[in-house]
Parts: sequence; C-alpha cells; structure tokens
Amino acid sequence: MATPVRIIFLGGLGEIGRNCMAIEQGEGDERKVLLIDCGLMFPDADMHGIDLVLPDFTWLRANADHIVGLVATHGHEDHVGALQYLLRELSFPIYGSAVTLGLARNRIEEAGLLGRTALNVVKDGERRMIGPFDVEFLPVTHSVPHAHAIALHTPQGVILHTGDFKLDLTPVDGRRTDLGRIGAIANTEGIRLLMADSTNAEEHGHAPSESSVGAVLRAVFADQKGRRVITASFASHLHRIQQIADAAIANGRVVATLGMSIRKNVRMGRDLGVLTIPDDKLIDIEDAGKYKPEQLCVISTGSQGEPMSALALLARGENKWVKVSDNDTVILSSHAIPGNESNVNRVIDDLLRAGVEVVHSGVADVHATGHAQADELKTYMSITEPEWLVPIHGEYRHMVANAKLGYLMGIPKDHVLVCEDGDVLELSDDGLKAIGRVPAGYLYVDGIVGDVGQGVLRDRRVLAEEGVVVVVVTVDLQTRKVLTGPEIITRGWVYAPEAEDLLDEACDRVAAVLEASLAAGVKDVESLERDVRKAAGKFVSERTKRRPMIVPVVMET
Repeated sequence: MATPVRIIFLGGLGEIGRNCMAIEQGEGDERKVLLIDCGLMFPDADMHGIDLVLPDFTWLRANADHIVGLVATHGHEDHVGALQYLLRELSFPIYGSAVTLGLARNRIEEAGLLGRTALNVVKDGERRMIGPFDVEFLPVTHSVPHAHAIALHTPQGVILHTGDFKLDLTPVDGRRTDLGRIGAIANTEGIRLLMADSTNAEEHGHAPSESSVGAVLRAVFADQKGRRVITASFASHLHRIQQIADAAIANGRVVATLGMSIRKNVRMGRDLGVLTIPDDKLIDIEDAGKYKPEQLCVISTGSQGEPMSALALLARGENKWVKVSDNDTVILSSHAIPGNESNVNRVIDDLLRAGVEVVHSGVADVHATGHAQADELKTYMSITEPEWLVPIHGEYRHMVANAKLGYLMGIPKDHVLVCEDGDVLELSDDGLKAIGRVPAGYLYVDGIVGDVGQGVLRDRRVLAEEGVVVVVVTVDLQTRKVLTGPEIITRGWVYAPEAEDLLDEACDRVAAVLEASLAAGVKDVESLERDVRKAAGKFVSERTKRRPMIVPVVMET
C-alpha cells in the first residue's frame, strides 16, 4: 500500500491572490512538507486602511519543523509577494527559475531576510529532490518570463500543478508551454491529479498571443507623431516591457523607466538576458527633459492605479520628473486586477482632466491575458487525461466553470473536487477525498503584520459608513450625582455646528438615564458606560435611523 499524499490549501481558492498550498508526505514526526507559492492579495474596497492581505500562517507555524522548501511557480506578487512576511517567522529554501527568484529576491532583500533562505535556481525540465519530494519543473507561457508548471512524482502517482499558464504558440521569447513533456508523462506514468488554473475558465476560445500586442503597440506608437508616449504595465511583465521598448525604438524614441520596481526589474531582465534594450536607447528619467516629446517613451509603474505609484503621482501632477499635458499619450497596457478597478478609473480620469490622451484595453488591444481560456483548458485536459481534477487559482465561479470543463472532457463528476481555502485533501490508493480543514483566514497587513483583525475591520467599516458618537460625562459615585456633562462629540454622524438642538436633546436623554441609574444604586463605571451606550444608541437610531459607533466615556471623581 503506497504512502498517502496530502494537499493543504492555504489561499488562492475562491479569490484572485494569496496563492499558497502545501504538499505533505509521511506520518507523525517523519512528515515532510513542500510549499507551492506564497502570494499576497490586494485589499477590497471595504478593507479600510489595509495595505495587503496574506495567507493565514497558523498551520505553517505549527508545522515549521517539517517544511523542507518552497517551490515558486513564477514571480508575480500573488504567488511570491508574501514570502517576505513568512520568512520573518520561518526559514526554508526557495526553488524557482532565475527570473522568478530575481523578482522574489527584490522584496526579500528589502525586508532584510535573505539570510533566512537559500535561493536555488532551477532550469526548464530540471528534476530536483527536495527532501522526499521528486519535483519536475516544466516550462509554461505566462505574463511573466520563465514560469513553471510543477510535476510532483509521488508514491501516489504524478500530481501536476499547472501554475499560471496559457497555450501561446508564438510567445515573445519562443518559450512555449511544454505540452510534449506533459503528454509524455500522461502517456507513461499518467496524471493522477491535475490542479488547474481557473482564472479564465469562463472565457470562451483561446487567449490571444502576447506577440499580437506588439503589433498593436507599434501601430499606436506610429500614430503619436510629435507627442510624448508614457506607458504603464506590470513591472514584472518583462515581455510586455520588451515589446514596448521595441515599438518605441522602431519609431525613433529612447526609453526611460519611471518607478523603482520597474527600474530594478529592467536591470535584472537585462542582466539575465531576458530583456534586450541597447544601452544608447535606455536613458535615466532624470535626463528625459533633454529630449523632444516625439523622441521619448516613458515606461512607468502604477498600471493598477496604486495611489502612491509613479503613474498616479504623474496623473495628479505630483511626479518629480514628468509633468503631463495635452501633448502626452498614456498607454495602459494591462487589465485591472479585481478590486483595483476604481483606482485605475480614478487615474484615467485624472489623466484626462490634464488633457492627456489615454489608450487602454477598452479602446485598443494593448493587453493580452496570461491565463488560459476555456478551449486551452480543454486542450490541456485532453492531453493530460487526469484521473482527478481540482480547479485552483480563481474566484469560486471560475473554479466551478473549470470543473464543468472537466466534466465536458470526460472526467467523472465524482472525480472533480471544487475546494476552498483551508480544505485538506488526501490522495491514497482509494482515491482523492477531503479529510479535514485547517485555519485559512485572512492575515491583514496594515503597517506591520498581524495587528489587524476582523474586529478592527468591523469598527473601521462602521466608522467609514456611520461615523462615531463620543459621550463624555463625569460623575461622583459617592453622592450619586452627575458633575459635568454629558457632552457629545461626533464625527461623521451629524455636523455639530448645524445640529445643536439635536445634540442638546441627546445630552438630556443620556443625562436622564444616568441620573436614574445612579439613583437606583449603580456604583461601577462599566455599568454606567453600558447604560450611556444604550441610551445614546437608542436616541440616535430613533431620530436619524443610523447606527454610528457609540463610545461612552464615564469618569469618576
């Protein structure tokens, strides 16, 4: 009887981001754990003040001694962005392509945590033993160079993790998804379990080739006679940056980078040979003023509308190096990540107010997705012919759509499991089944890690939507008298200078309740504060039909 293998989902199922899972082999103290990715998620609009959202590290901390390493499928923030936070608590080696580790290294180095890990570069097709795990790194095409699918050769057969991928037959660098090797594994060992990217499972057809964007960019650049061109893309999308640079240079322009992350990534890409931009065509942004508008292309960060990004500052007229005008064209060569739409729209509006011409994917094909669409997923399933299918990476509706594609391709319904964060699966001789759950909630980053919980978020939500009412009063518990107050201070409920009568009435109502409580013999501050909160809350609800946060402050002499 072969040793069972367990899969623990810690993030990325039912959401876009926080991709993180663990593969576990062995029993008891001899258990070993291999992590696949550890990414972050951008906050939703109702997560007031939150900077980032991470996977729950509770299970990882409890199993720290069993972790033998982490495999990074590619360098996007939703797959490696949380490493700098996890490495504060745990120490383990990381495996990935040179580009993947280069992108991850930037953040880890900024956090001063390089000493807590070893970065192990793997090549396409390489097979590594990481502890007891036999891991094969298969090249796939995605919107960041040198991404990998992961084939785990386990006692229970091959577990294939697609990574983020698409079937681009004409990629910019000629590096295609290795369907040949994937098919060879399927035809020999067989694919026992396929865990497949679900992001675009609802989209029919095939994703357009990345190289198709290059032709559109060249045409757009050719139309910008006499104008400066500013482009924005993901800083990690080195193939897009290459195509932007090629289009600019073909139209007689030099290229300048704007934003720290894109400057670092361009340097790394050139060092690794992934980017080819001639030295005389790449200038410092400080020298941009020396060139006429028609001679210059600026590649900027901020395609997601981040408020403090280079593009957002530029749109607000606050950028140190570039001031936009009606002689500029901005090309947004990206799609908004779910949750970032309002930020992106705000930046577009600010640019338009400044007179800038804005070109985005809604008006020209200046972006191509990096995720497989329905026909590509069906092709992938027809090649792999997996015994079991678990859709991963996407919102719940995306995973359900991916499951339906599995049914269509002949995978029995009882062999397709749609899971959620926290689910634990076991692959054994008897098949694949759910065997339990582990903690997999959100870990919020607001300044430092772990200082914000659901209670704090609920309070922030109330403050943002309803405001706050603070009731201050001083009492003498010995004489049972109200000495000063009640005084009401409010923000966001009513505007005090315009609502004096309402506030006076509220004070009278609270005073009457306080005096009654004191007369009845109540002698502890906590009980009086409870009475004040109840009285003020009832009054506010009756008179305004609103429910602001009520903060009672009862002081005793």
